Amino acid sequence: METGFIYRLAADMLLVLHVLVVAFIVLGFIAILVGGVLAWPWVRHPWFRLAHVVAIGVIALFAWAGVVCPLTTWEMALRAKAGGAVYQGAFIAHWLGTLLYYDAPAWVFVAVYSGFGAIVLASWFIIRPRRFGGD
Repeated sequence: METGFIYRLAADMLLVLHVLVVAFIVLGFIAILVGGVLAWPWVRHPWFRLAHVVAIGVIALFAWAGVVCPLTTWEMALRAKAGGAVYQGAFIAHWLGTLLYYDAPAWVFVAVYSGFGAIVLASWFIIRPRRFGGD
């Protein structure tokens, strides 16, 4: 098996993981809002809520610190090891990459991540999770 193929495959798998993290944050927030209105008990699970608020919190901190997401850094390093193929050949990489990576000034990302993080944090108090250990 070609080494470049293995690196491209690993980069594509990492990109899928990255998209899943983004989906967890965005769709998880939508689920919290809808579940709060419809009284879905699982959206009040404390571990789910903690994982959700920590995930967006870490991303907002990266943005404030000017740090590129480690998943992005790792993916691009794998693509470079594959021979520099950045989204040209792989369907999944092209489309998922288009969803995740877009051009904007750094302050836009800081503002968006911070605003979204603040809304997620506010949802913690509006749609309260159950206590830890008390199912």
